[in-house]
Amino acid sequence: MSERNATILADSLCRMRGAALKLGQLLSMQDEAVLPPPLLAALERVRAGADAMPEWQLTQAMDAALGDGWRDKLAEFDPEPMAAASIGQVHRGVLAPALGGAEVAIKVQYPGVADSIQSDIANLGRILALTGAVPKGLFLEHAMDVAGRELSEECDYRLEAEHTRRFRELLHDPEGGVAVPEVVTQLSAQHALTTTLVRGVPLDQVAAMGQRTRDSVATRLLRLTLRQLFEFRAMQTDPNWGNFLYDAESDTLSLIDFGAARTYPFDFAARYCDLVWATATGDRDEVVRLATALGFLTGYESADVLSASVEAGLIVGEPFAPGAGVFDFSESKMTARLLKHADVLAAGSLAPPPPDSYSLHRVLSGAFLACIKLRARVPAHALLQEAYAEHSRQVRERGLASERAVQD
Repeated sequence: MSERNATILADSLCRMRGAALKLGQLLSMQDEAVLPPPLLAALERVRAGADAMPEWQLTQAMDAALGDGWRDKLAEFDPEPMAAASIGQVHRGVLAPALGGAEVAIKVQYPGVADSIQSDIANLGRILALTGAVPKGLFLEHAMDVAGRELSEECDYRLEAEHTRRFRELLHDPEGGVAVPEVVTQLSAQHALTTTLVRGVPLDQVAAMGQRTRDSVATRLLRLTLRQLFEFRAMQTDPNWGNFLYDAESDTLSLIDFGAARTYPFDFAARYCDLVWATATGDRDEVVRLATALGFLTGYESADVLSASVEAGLIVGEPFAPGAGVFDFSESKMTARLLKHADVLAAGSLAPPPPDSYSLHRVLSGAFLACIKLRARVPAHALLQEAYAEHSRQVRERGLASERAVQD
């Protein structure tokens, strides 16, 4: 792809917002093993967000979302957005003294974006199908259907407020170095969400900091990812680097934007955790058994597809392997090695992945890509051991509870 065409594509995605922009932001996180450098350079702007609303439209959107009296609840409001994301833009404000006077971030949804998601998804699917950009074995129609449902949920900021409160409670640990902002209920509704303002820079800017800082941030990020899956069974599934802000002054990594948060069925999450452990320990038979039980494999795949599936899983498990110690992501060629199996898997896959796996894979791949971007050294196996111990404890407790229920 030429530099000019890459720029045209990026500009188009920024204007389209919604589903198309979300796809562009996910693409922008890849490395040169997946996408050509001109396209990656153009997509840097996509990660920063969409084109902003003009002020007159912003005022209309705020009035519609919060009512005519919203401005009275703020001592200050900056009409210039701090960020413009896929379905809304964010503004800095200061609460009125009666509400505490704190600095806040106010996210307001683009007018009509919720109504256009299904048509955006359909148009995007047609473009991808016509260009042949997605191999048949990736089950584009199924993936687009899942994406449409996820984005529709993201458009209800009341759900995001609930997720934010829940994760703030789950991650409340002054010594943990991870924080979640507080929801301001008085300025939150279906199409607007206000939280306390978080200071910091996104993960890609942390890449310019010293090795010790990069290692510390990446370790916290990977521990957070594992805790969400192995302990909470719930995840913030949008791995956009702008959703993780690091403040060097307080040495705090803040997690923001819970519109894409998901809760997973316990049995599905438990089997997935066991699959991660099997890839880390190199247990090929267990990888096949669990991948089949979860629905990634049907049991009728060819030997080549089965082998490629197992090898891809073991590559992903390498950072967590018992002998890995402190894993150096700067030396990892994980993406390029996974791509060697992509053609076989795309051509020979017999069934689409389970719907819940799309968001899970997005989070795990996002965490790995961030660690690679940060050129970090992370004690990944120790983190997995810690997470798997908590997972095993929950499984035992759940098993005992089930036995008691049967006895009663």
